[in-house]
Amino acid sequence: MITNDAVQLGLLALILGAVFYTSHSNSPVFKNFYRYVPALLLCYFLPSLLTTFGIIDTHDSQLYYVATRYLLPASLVLLTLSIDFKGIISLGPKALILFLTGTVGIIIGGPLALLLVTAIAPDLLGANLDDVWKGMTTVAGSWIGGGANQAAMKEIFKPSDQIFSSMVAVDVIIANIWMAVLLTMASRSKEIDASIGADTSAITELRQKVETLQASIMRIPSLNDLMMIAALAFTLTGVAHFGADIIAPFFKTHFPDTARFSLTSSFFWLIIIATSLGLGLSFTRVRSLEGAGASRVGSVLIYFLVATIGTHMDLKAIFETPGYFVLGAVWMAIHASLMLIMCRAIKAPVFYMAVGSQANVGGAASAPIVAAAFHPSLAPVGVLLAVLGYALGTYGAWFCGQILQVVAS
Repeated sequence: MITNDAVQLGLLALILGAVFYTSHSNSPVFKNFYRYVPALLLCYFLPSLLTTFGIIDTHDSQLYYVATRYLLPASLVLLTLSIDFKGIISLGPKALILFLTGTVGIIIGGPLALLLVTAIAPDLLGANLDDVWKGMTTVAGSWIGGGANQAAMKEIFKPSDQIFSSMVAVDVIIANIWMAVLLTMASRSKEIDASIGADTSAITELRQKVETLQASIMRIPSLNDLMMIAALAFTLTGVAHFGADIIAPFFKTHFPDTARFSLTSSFFWLIIIATSLGLGLSFTRVRSLEGAGASRVGSVLIYFLVATIGTHMDLKAIFETPGYFVLGAVWMAIHASLMLIMCRAIKAPVFYMAVGSQANVGGAASAPIVAAAFHPSLAPVGVLLAVLGYALGTYGAWFCGQILQVVAS
């Protein structure tokens, strides 16, 4: 088992390189393979096999921390440089409608899943349903908001440490499997949108504006260009960390009740500041760095983030507590069904459904990944919706807990 972070990073780089090399190969075998299997999905799934088969041990690894705290904010800065902020606003209310549908799906999905599983297989979850429903509230907190909301539910409902650790595994693995489904849907978005008659004109217009800008300023990047891109990305990441380290403790000390909105979370402010700085620079001459490939460099960082997230999906855990994973799968199926039904009902592009769902279930760490799978310029939409999830997470999960308590009693 490999525990050295440098070796693990090398393996992830090897996987990413192999996927990109084969996905751009002229071989008929690879062309047919990638026609059905998205390259991004492989960049996410293959690293999970390293954990599942015990090749690497991520328990003490710092790669995920580095990816989420350094690479993610740097990539958000670069991906938002060329964004058309007015274009994001013009996307309309459908993205918000589907996001809120996803929130409702998590709130009612948990109690319905508990009701269905206990009715069909009453012995599957064991005898102590009181502890099970309390553990489920922590999953609800994570799937609506994020880690801070999950921690808040643990403090409010106080599940046992054993059930909490099991529910953390359910949270991570079920959420990651669903993310894999969304990435697959992203690669088939044109066909899905056509089948439901979705109006994609606003998304298409936004993408075209960004692509037109890129074409007008595109140039072969020099060493100076690449250094300026790296300097900008990591300087602003440093600024974002500096601001987060001041703002989060301020709220924690003077306004502790704002923890329910994640305002005491450094990660929350890190993402907010990085995205805001990138959006602010999109109105300045700095956006000309897009011509040297700023968003491409940002995409490279995103792919490394995808790979490190994949290493946290140990599929063996499913067989250790199968009942809880059945519960989580039913729960996610209810959430997904509501999203798909609403998406078809309002004829919304699958992009809105995918990003609205991931903004709930995955939060700011993965919502931009799903959004960028449609187009790099759309990554900020995922961030903005994920921020809304942080605000609703504690309230939604608490309400879900009240319903779960009634169902379990």
